[in-house]
Amino acid sequence: MDKKTIRDIDVAGKRVLVRVDFNVPLDSEGRITDDTRIRAVVPTIQYLVEQGARAILVSHLGRPKGVTDSLRLDPVAARLSKLIGRPVAKVNDCIGDEVAEAAARLQNGDILLLENVRFYKEEEKNDLEFAKKLASIADVYVNDAFGTAHRAHASTEGVAHLLPAVSGFLMEKEIEYLGKALSSPERPFVSVLGGAKVADKIGVIENLIPQVNSLLIGGGMAFTFLKAQGKEIGKSLLDADSLNLAKDLMAKAARAGVAFELPVDVVVVAEVEPGAASQTVPVDAIPADQYGVDIGPETVKRFSETIAGAKTVVWNGPMGVFEIVDFARGTEGVAHAMSASGAITIVGGGDSAAAVEQLGYGDKITHISTGGGASLEFLEGKALPGVVALLDR
Repeated sequence: MDKKTIRDIDVAGKRVLVRVDFNVPLDSEGRITDDTRIRAVVPTIQYLVEQGARAILVSHLGRPKGVTDSLRLDPVAARLSKLIGRPVAKVNDCIGDEVAEAAARLQNGDILLLENVRFYKEEEKNDLEFAKKLASIADVYVNDAFGTAHRAHASTEGVAHLLPAVSGFLMEKEIEYLGKALSSPERPFVSVLGGAKVADKIGVIENLIPQVNSLLIGGGMAFTFLKAQGKEIGKSLLDADSLNLAKDLMAKAARAGVAFELPVDVVVVAEVEPGAASQTVPVDAIPADQYGVDIGPETVKRFSETIAGAKTVVWNGPMGVFEIVDFARGTEGVAHAMSASGAITIVGGGDSAAAVEQLGYGDKITHISTGGGASLEFLEGKALPGVVALLDR
């Protein structure tokens, strides 16, 4: 998937519409609690500024139904300005006269942030007229929002057909790491999958079986596989509709010669709540009245050994109920094993990315994807509309 980037075109003096992903968490006071996504696109913005482009940034924030004052992008403009060390102008709309005038006033190296694009329902409908209005203020389009690349929206896909469209540095990095992992990984290639439901990961598992050497399964979804093997799983999470599929996937892995590793021990509790008394039991001895909430230490040890022998590791989904500290040990164990391995390590976005950052292993991972849903769909082998629409090299 060789797409043109901002390095491949001349941006000097041009108005460049950049789709970024500033969908950051805010507290009740409207303060940004994690600016990872803003920091992730600073290199692209810095480059445009240095090249003398006129950068016009467009993003969504949250899921507003119409104009929602608490989801305006003013705090983002302030934070970006601080991170980049220069003023970031902000307008209170993303189309219309005020925006056109602000864009016309821009000088080389200036940065303008438009208002939350999802204030318009036309954005998610990929409305052509709306896309035309967005495109009308720019000469070039750059998509640096991998986190929304799986959505065919007006600002991610629609405008890409109306202007010369290339990727930013973050998008390039995402495609490079995830793409190489799938197309030509250094082997052994290990994938660690967790999270709650098997249904959410079916496509990923099916796409990975022909590619990987080992699949390590943890998190809530492991219990559906254990149940499919005929084991008692107590009150643990069960994706009942996926039982037959779980059997099929294990058989498929066996036929492909892929090591399909399930937990050998789990942490169980009577109630899933902080401070609950827990015990570790083998997977053959899960009490009928208990919930499985994490992989056990023996599983962590085995998973860690497989990871230690790998050359490429892709991880998506936590190993347990990691939001509760007592049940985050399995997730931390995998994060530690990945950080200590000499492999190319890639963490698909969402909860596993959050866990790795929270646990302090972020700087020891080769690449942490900024897109939860987008990285999942990429691992499923699906074409992402926001990427497909960019110019090929």
